[in-house]
Amino acid sequence: MEIILYRDAYQDELIAMVLEARIALGLTPSVRADLYDIKANYLDKGDLFWLALENHTVIGCLGYSRIGNSNEAFLHRFYVKASRKHQGIGTALLQTAENAMRDKGITVSRVHLGGPREQWYESYAFYPKNGYEEYEPRYMVKYL
Repeated sequence: MEIILYRDAYQDELIAMVLEARIALGLTPSVRADLYDIKANYLDKGDLFWLALENHTVIGCLGYSRIGNSNEAFLHRFYVKASRKHQGIGTALLQTAENAMRDKGITVSRVHLGGPREQWYESYAFYPKNGYEEYEPRYMVKYL
């Protein structure tokens, strides 16, 4: 497994992986508009977006967006292919993002979790294991 910065060559695979991941979670098979143009919505703004690859196939993704001119950022579009969960891919993506945020002077990482909590139980378990704390319903924070 390798983690790379987003490349347009993987656009179609990224979309397919996100759709598959959403279906596995019991969600509507849809994709947020920002994923159709990672360059404009993340990279051109100074934010970053990564892909986890195995044999040149997308098995995970994660991005972040800085909050204004602050030292805080929100994590976005964190997905791991359903058949590849619990194999360290999500942890590797998160560590990559947190290290990059630190390098860019970001000291606070935030995440908005889905609801209801029962449907997003994996997220509600994953983030606290990685140092995040809930600061209001459906929101968690970690000081980097």
